[in-house]
Amino acid sequence: MKTLLLGSTLLCLLASPVHAQLRKVDELSLAAANKLANAAMAACQAQGRHIVVTVLDRGGNVVAVQRADGVGPHNTDASRRKAYTALSTKSDTYTLAVAARGNPDMRNLTTVPELLLLGGGLPLMAQGQVVGAIGVAGSGGALQDRACAQAALSAIPELDLPTT
Repeated sequence: MKTLLLGSTLLCLLASPVHAQLRKVDELSLAAANKLANAAMAACQAQGRHIVVTVLDRGGNVVAVQRADGVGPHNTDASRRKAYTALSTKSDTYTLAVAARGNPDMRNLTTVPELLLLGGGLPLMAQGQVVGAIGVAGSGGALQDRACAQAALSAIPELDLPTT
């Protein structure tokens, strides 16, 4: 009887459907990344500023990079690191940098090699989920970099706009 009961239980377990719980996620396309990069470049150029912009997908992979003529080479890495920081922390890097100044625990984030606590990086959100990030560098300051990144978000209607 034990064998029959154990066999029946095992058979029920094998016969019952196992439902994988795969998430449905929005992905950032190359076309959307290029549109964001173009919008950031245009926003800065309209102010006479020249930048590097990097757009990452949700996995931290570079999807698009654009560099205006004459921008220093260090800005390419800075824009990528700002985007990576925004993606990794799901935070506006300017807000993160300001918060870290007053919080010793947050200040320790500066010791993480790829993070850059400097304004200009924003997470890209769609329906409350992170789908990527944008980083801008080279415009002449953290607030200007941030403004160019923020201006780019309106280029993709599916993205959530920041509330700040």
